[in-house]
Amino acid sequence: MKLVKHIANLGYGSRKQVQMMFREGRITDADGEVLYADDKVEPQVIRIDGEPLDPPPGLTLMLHKPAGFTCSTKDVGRLIYDLLPPRFRDRSPVLSSVGRLDRDTSGLLLLTDDGALLHRIVSPKSALDKVYEAELAQDLRGDEAATFASGTLMLESEDKPLLPAELEVLGPRRARLVLHEGRYHQVRRMFAAVGNHVQALHRSRIGGLELGALEPGQWRMLDAGDLERLFGQRG
Repeated sequence: MKLVKHIANLGYGSRKQVQMMFREGRITDADGEVLYADDKVEPQVIRIDGEPLDPPPGLTLMLHKPAGFTCSTKDVGRLIYDLLPPRFRDRSPVLSSVGRLDRDTSGLLLLTDDGALLHRIVSPKSALDKVYEAELAQDLRGDEAATFASGTLMLESEDKPLLPAELEVLGPRRARLVLHEGRYHQVRRMFAAVGNHVQALHRSRIGGLELGALEPGQWRMLDAGDLERLFGQRG
């Protein structure tokens, strides 16, 4: 692939804009030597304004999504893409969120431009656990863990019971919940089914991958080791 097309596909600008970047001398190699649009070099040596070129397609990253941001490219208001370099929104193929966290839910969100990886993560066959911490409007009654673990709980407007889920009590109005499936607004609807209301919700883990020390709004790229942990043993 020609350099102009490759750089444009990474979201740095249109092909015309990238050609202008070459003419302005903004694109160099690792030693600072100016590159030209018809040069043949490996992407890993390219620098734009002195910074390494973004990874090629196959980019996957972890974002600590704050509450108040929407997993969309088009909705009004604050979007998760506002937390990322602007060019990430313009990559081709597109960088998509892997599933969604609703606007009022914070925590671990994955994004990737690898369609096969995205489908593998969300596929029920992968059986990736998802761990949430919930703050509730009312005190726990004490029977919620047994109800959620029963495998018989039905959500409103659905005709298939939920898979068993594990609940750990963290306080009178705080709980950790481990899910083995992903239905629409599942945690909120589960607590609604037992007469409670989720006031704040946070996702801390998907599969074997934990949010770790990332602060709200921070992100980092994932490597092969991270993906191995994602699909690896879960505790």
